[in-house]
Amino acid sequence: MNTQNTRDMRDMQNNMRDAEGTDGQGPVRTFAALPATRGRAFARSWWGQAWLKALEDTALDGQQLKLGRRHARAGAVGAVSVRPGRITAVVADRDHTRHRSDVLLQQLSAADWDRFLDLVADRAGHIAALLDRDMPPVLVEDAAVAGIELLPGIGDLEPECSCEAWDHCAHSAALCYQVARLLDEDPFVLLLLRGRDERALLDELQERSAARAEVAADRTAPADAPTGRSGATAGDTAAGGPGNERAPGVSAVEAYAARDILPALPAPPPVVTQPGSAPVLGGGTPPAPGVDVTALEFLIDDAAARARRLLSDALSPWHPDSPPPPELTPEQDAVRLAAGGPGTAMAARLAAGSGRDARSLARAVRAWELGGTAGLAVLEEDWSPAPEALARANDRLATAWEGGGTRPRLRAAGNRWTVVGGDAQLRYGRDGRWWPYRKEGGQWTPAGPATDDPAAALADMTTTSDSN
Repeated sequence: MNTQNTRDMRDMQNNMRDAEGTDGQGPVRTFAALPATRGRAFARSWWGQAWLKALEDTALDGQQLKLGRRHARAGAVGAVSVRPGRITAVVADRDHTRHRSDVLLQQLSAADWDRFLDLVADRAGHIAALLDRDMPPVLVEDAAVAGIELLPGIGDLEPECSCEAWDHCAHSAALCYQVARLLDEDPFVLLLLRGRDERALLDELQERSAARAEVAADRTAPADAPTGRSGATAGDTAAGGPGNERAPGVSAVEAYAARDILPALPAPPPVVTQPGSAPVLGGGTPPAPGVDVTALEFLIDDAAARARRLLSDALSPWHPDSPPPPELTPEQDAVRLAAGGPGTAMAARLAAGSGRDARSLARAVRAWELGGTAGLAVLEEDWSPAPEALARANDRLATAWEGGGTRPRLRAAGNRWTVVGGDAQLRYGRDGRWWPYRKEGGQWTPAGPATDDPAAALADMTTTSDSN
């Protein structure tokens, strides 16, 4: 199944070469029909999944959604045209009857676009993300704070189909599932639906960025001559009031108006490629009683490595969009330190200090390496997710095997789904992702990184088991 997924992705990328144009109603992008697919999620990006959630939360007939997924997997959706406010495609039924299907999404108003372009132009990280075909959650959150809903919600995807269904039919559902694959590759598809094509959007962003740079340069340029009376400064008063020769300056009104425009910062220091070397503490004066010199040297090395990492993050262009890391508990920090390979003696002390034996510490280190604090929580926590989350996962597992093959039987217990008669398990984390586990030596051990798609994680593990 891994080989098939790779082939499907390559075919999809080849078929996603789109044509651009206009039809009198605005810009249009037309995407060639995507190939049939099996055993993969329609959306892997978080924004693609949000698109499908809007569809699935809106549609009243689950059977029509299921049939729509089958149409999309079978390659029954023709070329997809995307224009402001509308997507269109011809969808073929199993009897080869063809239906034109449209899905409408409200465009953003001119005022909405003005606010959106301003907030993107103000954050270099937002522009960089869009150019990388990425839509980070912080961009969508910033837009929502400004009153702009980029992603559709319940009832926002309005169907129109020649089959004359009044709700989402199999044809409009198939179109939405296929568009989710397009959105995964290019979030500009969503922005075009909301009313702006990529070229116009980037041109407007460039103009606004250039205007901001020009204003900032004007604000930081030195004054050439004394100001008039209306430009009196606090320095003028201190120099003796009106009638005296005034020094160049900026009026208080102008300074307050420009409070959000800062002068250019000095060039940042160069990135440190390697942390500094820890001093050798083992020679010379004997250590104080109770001080483990080896442990102290290890902690100094760790502190230097963390300081270098924090500095690199601070100097990176995406740092403003990165939240600070959560504070670790002593038990979590012991696992983090153990992941640095401190040696047998130090690892034993860390295991004892965190309430683990050597074997459970090794499993915890593996979980940490795959997912940090989230991976460690999945290893140790046994909890009961909300029924609707499990129902969605069960539905995604069912759809992954719609096209054929035998779906593994699973036994669910809380957030852990175990393959009956096998050595594979899925664990649902509080972050909404699925973590693969495999039984090794009688204990469940993390088997890989988390994924949003339980079917993909399960398929990877069962494929590996079959090959072994």
